[in-house]
Amino acid sequence: MKWAQIMPRLFSRYSVVFLICACSFSGVQAALFEDDEARKAILDLRQRVELMRTDAERARQASNQELTSLGQSMLDLQRQIELLKAEIAGLRGSHEQVMRELSETQRQQKDQMQAMQARFSKLEPVTVQLDGVEFVADKAETADYEAALAVFRKSDFANAQILFSRFVASYPASGYVVPALFWLGNAQYATRDYKGAMANFRALIAKDPEHVRAPEAVLSIANCQLELKDSKGARKTLTDLVKAYPQSEAAVAAKERLVTLK
Repeated sequence: MKWAQIMPRLFSRYSVVFLICACSFSGVQAALFEDDEARKAILDLRQRVELMRTDAERARQASNQELTSLGQSMLDLQRQIELLKAEIAGLRGSHEQVMRELSETQRQQKDQMQAMQARFSKLEPVTVQLDGVEFVADKAETADYEAALAVFRKSDFANAQILFSRFVASYPASGYVVPALFWLGNAQYATRDYKGAMANFRALIAKDPEHVRAPEAVLSIANCQLELKDSKGARKTLTDLVKAYPQSEAAVAAKERLVTLK
């Protein structure tokens, strides 16, 4: 066979082989290229996963720190709340104590005020009308006079004499003095202290000769004189009574006595 006939056949065969080899080499290169890309992708993925894990760990640590800080803050807040509760309880107790003390002080002040008002009311002068005479007297002297008069009305003349004597000495300027002298004289007459009785009846007349009790005091003096067997003195006293107080009931009684003494 000639070379010219052989060469095209050989070339055709080698071309086929070359194409097959080339195709095989390209497939290997493609496979190798794909493996490198996959490895790179895996590495990238691993790096991303590692970064994510690192970020997650940092986030967890930060969260733990925040939780720890928050827990500490909660504990501090709880302690502050407990301290505030204790302070409020103390303030409430102090407030209640202050209110109790204030209430007690107010009660004491009220009691003191009432006591002072009662004391002042006893000392406060009042207008009195007695035996046709109007005058101002303290409640204390009114009470003392009425107490002495109550004893006299019980016919306890000895004690009445003591009380009226004490009254006259304690209230020499009182409007009750003239009536007190009258009842004192009568108490002394009842206990047969005629001289003492005459002295107080005369003191009454000297103090207020126009008093409604004055005519009776003069008549009482005459009675004391008669008890002392001083008829002459009694007649003069009765005569003076009729002249000084002619319109009085005591003057009528004096005229009757004068008739019996003649």
